[in-house]
Amino acid sequence: MKVALIPGDGIGKEVMAEGKKVIDAVSEKLNFEISWNEYNFGAERYLKEGKTLTEDDLKELSKNNAIYFSAIGDTRVKPGILEKGILLAMRFYFDEYINLRPIKFFEGVQEILKNKKNIDFYAVRENTEDFYIGIGSNEAKKKHKDEFEILRTIYNVKFNLDIESDKDEIAYQIGILSRKGCERIIRYAFELAKRKNFDLVTGVDKANVLNFYAVWRKIFDEISKDYINDKIKSEYLYVDAAAMFFVLKPERFKVLAIPNMFGDILTDLGAGICGSLGTAASGNINPKGVSMFEPIHGSAPDIAGKGIANPVGQILAGAMMLDELKKSDAANLMIKAVEYVLKEGKVRTPDLGGSAKTADVGNEVIKKIKEM
Repeated sequence: MKVALIPGDGIGKEVMAEGKKVIDAVSEKLNFEISWNEYNFGAERYLKEGKTLTEDDLKELSKNNAIYFSAIGDTRVKPGILEKGILLAMRFYFDEYINLRPIKFFEGVQEILKNKKNIDFYAVRENTEDFYIGIGSNEAKKKHKDEFEILRTIYNVKFNLDIESDKDEIAYQIGILSRKGCERIIRYAFELAKRKNFDLVTGVDKANVLNFYAVWRKIFDEISKDYINDKIKSEYLYVDAAAMFFVLKPERFKVLAIPNMFGDILTDLGAGICGSLGTAASGNINPKGVSMFEPIHGSAPDIAGKGIANPVGQILAGAMMLDELKKSDAANLMIKAVEYVLKEGKVRTPDLGGSAKTADVGNEVIKKIKEM
């Protein structure tokens, strides 16, 4: 299997070293091979060459079976440039329409919510539509004309906007939801519930205020009927109510289907109620194409180079990648090893109240893998 490795910026390089090390250890134990192809896509390249991801870069990445990604971001680069030019570019190019985030409390991590240790559910976030398509402006004048073209594997859309305002400056953002885009992500959520033997899928939206989410709710209702015989129930929640239940009663959730922007917000909240951003992983998935896996934390320039970043999220992202590559035994072994290390609490980075170094955690996870 060929895997593209993109360490990124800041602590990305540090946690990626541990993630790769753990995957190499489990592949050796279970006798399969990963062929790594490393790419220096991030702030340093942008600052040196003025490039994010080119068409040739994306074609090169497509030669791999998966992408193992870490964190990007640098205080020397204007916010949004690297995120749009690298992270979103990969999501759109490879049509990674699923953002899958396990939201799980690990025993041994600080308990944020009192008596709420049984947090274990999945957030299925739509990953290519909504307000993240890039149609907008923060500097529209009194008379302003904008043209946008959105090219996707499932549709092409053109917008020609004539804007007139009695003020000097306005800002606007346009979101898109398509029937095909909604259908495929919502069906994935129900299929995930079916595979995991869960009995509930929760649809999240804000259809009472933002009209285009009525399409999301309509399609959610249509697809839910296909799973009645599987004894999978469905429910709707407005995003504000969902946020409340994340804090008050997270154990009620099994699988959530969430539009892009709300999913971005709620899944970080999910990491927070589980005790640490450092233990949270995500997959950007195209079931029939190249998928990309990453921790959900950023590049954390304030602690970069100190060797104290928590690599657990990166390691668990690697486990998600192996699972998607049909190496479920290896993925489960990595997850079990992480669970043992966190539960024992002997080796913890400072964010979890310990004093261990980043490499110490990786070494301890490998030790558990070899013992099991």
